[in-house]
Amino acid sequence: MRSTNSEIKIFTCNAHPNLAEEIAQELGLKLGSSEVGRFSDGEISVRIDEKVRGADVFVIQPTSTPVNEHLMELLIMIDGLRRASAGRITAVIPYYGYARQDRKTRARDPISARLVADLIQTAGADRVLTMDLHCAQIQGFFTIPLDHLVGMPLLTKYYLEKFETLEDFVAVSPDLGSVARTRAFASKLEIPLAIIDKRRPKANESEVMNIIGNIEGKNVILVDDMIDTAGTISNAADALVERGAKEVFACCTHPVLSGPAIERIESSAISELVVLNTIHLADEKRTSKIKEISVAPIVAEAINRIHADLSVSKLFV
Repeated sequence: MRSTNSEIKIFTCNAHPNLAEEIAQELGLKLGSSEVGRFSDGEISVRIDEKVRGADVFVIQPTSTPVNEHLMELLIMIDGLRRASAGRITAVIPYYGYARQDRKTRARDPISARLVADLIQTAGADRVLTMDLHCAQIQGFFTIPLDHLVGMPLLTKYYLEKFETLEDFVAVSPDLGSVARTRAFASKLEIPLAIIDKRRPKANESEVMNIIGNIEGKNVILVDDMIDTAGTISNAADALVERGAKEVFACCTHPVLSGPAIERIESSAISELVVLNTIHLADEKRTSKIKEISVAPIVAEAINRIHADLSVSKLFV
């Protein structure tokens, strides 16, 4: 790792400049001067317009849709900063794309989450800062330090402030893979836990089979790390109401919201969906049902701690 001086610089690519601007403001800084464009044939062009030699540089870039474009922007920006002699380069990736293929489930499957980790390191990143990885073991794919933020404190704080009492609430995991996350959420709010047992006939499709736990006459909060096409969360909400739930709320860290997601959420039994702004939410995806909370304060605090060589995990103690 290269040595750094005391100067922090924040740069952004095109995935989420609004979040980068918020983070910079939290730190009392201006965004670094750079331009990420395209050559006439579509190749990505990056130009860094200020001195970064010896600086502690943080590049804000979630690898969200279009994921290939945003991933390449990040890699080329990192390469440019490395060649400009930046002291240390931290890739701040609020949403880590390609995280769903983290192991071989069938013969000849790729492990794309590991491939992306290798690309980021090869480009020249010295450190990675991310939030709510789809699978925690992805941290082990990196040989450089990785700081893993969690979005749960922001979500639990929202519900504690929104409702005077949570006595008749139940936290519900939409599938078996989210049980640990939902259990921690339920523990923080001091409410019971229920689990939905689902079957997934193929990717982006799910069917509810059973509900483990008492949800009859209760308000429920569905908890997930990401919502993509919203099939799982919408089916879960409808099944909960059919089985006697009073009102259904939902929350997630990453609002991928691709394909028919918005239509499904709007027509589902979900009263409100709370999301974090780890991914840019386009205007056409902003509906009255969706409430967005900014991660800028917690990311900015993590950046300050990394720069000062302080513990990031202490943010969540």
